[in-house]
Amino acid sequence: MKFFIKNMVCGRCKMVVEAAFQNAGLTVIKVELGLVEVADKVLANERLAAIEQQLKSLGFSLLIDSKLKDIESIKTSIIELIHSGGDALQQNLSAYLSNRLNKDYATLSTIFSQHETYTIEKYFIRQKVERVKELLSYDELNLKEIAYELNYSSVAHLSSQFKKITGYTPSAFKGVAKDYRQHLDQL
Repeated sequence: MKFFIKNMVCGRCKMVVEAAFQNAGLTVIKVELGLVEVADKVLANERLAAIEQQLKSLGFSLLIDSKLKDIESIKTSIIELIHSGGDALQQNLSAYLSNRLNKDYATLSTIFSQHETYTIEKYFIRQKVERVKELLSYDELNLKEIAYELNYSSVAHLSSQFKKITGYTPSAFKGVAKDYRQHLDQL
């Protein structure tokens, strides 16, 4: 049985959600961002309600509506793409999402825009900017290396998007605003 979970954005989220399912007495087969698969084929309504309540107390929620599942799949796919870096980021976003989710991009884009206050592309840019903030705070890579890792065409392009979203240049952010990072599930 598969469960789709909202707000899973990192490895720690996967561990917490897996523990919640195990605490409910379920045998977990697989945990991915936004998805938990258990060996049990059927759950009593009380057990399902208990899992839902525990997930809610941890900041997660079960997704029932198929459109909401698609939106969460889009978000987790984008987060994984940005954090995996490398060659995957050089691929066209629409092609990546279509292949990954086995759905037409126009359909995904329409569903996303109907339920969110921004487009898939704006969400992607916001996630990239959050990743830039993270990399800047680590102070291990220079701006040119960050631009390369996140597949920006140039440092100027990265800086322009960064300033448009944050109001800071990357240099100014690095110096004064390291605490302005947002939780990925709040973007």
